[in-house]
Amino acid sequence: MAMTSFAVEENDGRDRGGPRQPLLTVQGLKKHFPIRGGIFGRVSARVRAVDGISFAVRKGETLGIVGESGCGKSTVARLLMRLIMPDAGEQIFDGDAVGERGGISVAEMRRQVQMVFQDSASSLNPRMPVQNSIAFGPIALGTRQAEAIGMARELLVKVGLNPALFGGRYPHELSGGQKQRINIARALAMKPRMIILDEAVSALDKSVEAQVLNLLQALKRDLNLTYIFISHDLGVVRWISDRVMVMYLGEVVEIGPADALYASPRHPYTRALLASRPALDPDQRREEAPVSGDPPNPINPPAGCRFHTRCPHAEAVCSARAPMLSAGGDDAHLAACHMQDPSSGHSQALRH
Repeated sequence: MAMTSFAVEENDGRDRGGPRQPLLTVQGLKKHFPIRGGIFGRVSARVRAVDGISFAVRKGETLGIVGESGCGKSTVARLLMRLIMPDAGEQIFDGDAVGERGGISVAEMRRQVQMVFQDSASSLNPRMPVQNSIAFGPIALGTRQAEAIGMARELLVKVGLNPALFGGRYPHELSGGQKQRINIARALAMKPRMIILDEAVSALDKSVEAQVLNLLQALKRDLNLTYIFISHDLGVVRWISDRVMVMYLGEVVEIGPADALYASPRHPYTRALLASRPALDPDQRREEAPVSGDPPNPINPPAGCRFHTRCPHAEAVCSARAPMLSAGGDDAHLAACHMQDPSSGHSQALRH
């Protein structure tokens, strides 16, 4: 079956800025969750989950987001979809400010941006056949039921499931990989331009994970999609991503092309993350942890560089002043580390 009916063509009326304009631009995105206590439930502290991050996603690329658990990856995804409201920051979708007067509404943005969650089972209605789950969104937007069901069955083919066998089944009758394929089809039913995948393959067996990743790559190519791919699996992120963004304690510490970032990481935290990967060669296995200590409390993060309490290269300037994302000679590869800034005063700034 042809793959053209769901594709975003180059002359699609929704593509207003052309190929050079980023599909998504985020500036100063922030979310602090209040902690309440006492008899009156007053706010006693705030968890700084996402603390003023900025990045852009180009049209047609896959941006991978990695980091330790609790670094703010999933919160970023939910903020971008406005499942939770940001405390501050600007979100621009293809040149239009999201939720601002004269821009694009959240509802309009969601028609062009869909999300696939980690838990494939809880994302589906257990009382609804899966083809009806896929068709639900188009029906809610006014598509006739018969047409929407036909669209759903076409999408089942696209994600590798026979609609005659699987269309009438309920979620409990499917495996984890099959349910995640249904969730991908449900996202595609809205004809999005971007899909946010939040740990979408982390709960799957490795063989099934590989199948779903291959499916995602094929769909991206055939339907002209853009992905934000969030995962803790560094190998998967490198394989699927064009660029990678590394987060630590609510901030972006490094962003750059996947091959360059993995071959020559510029932030000590990124180097520690990559060093933590299991070695296939027994003679190359590490005897010591690549980084010591636990992440600081996000309620009261350290001053300056938030990684300095665990960084082997930390100096006085690291605790005194927060580093900015610096190019270090390559505008495409940025790292928030004083060693990347020759004017920072760090003793290793010119020898990294």
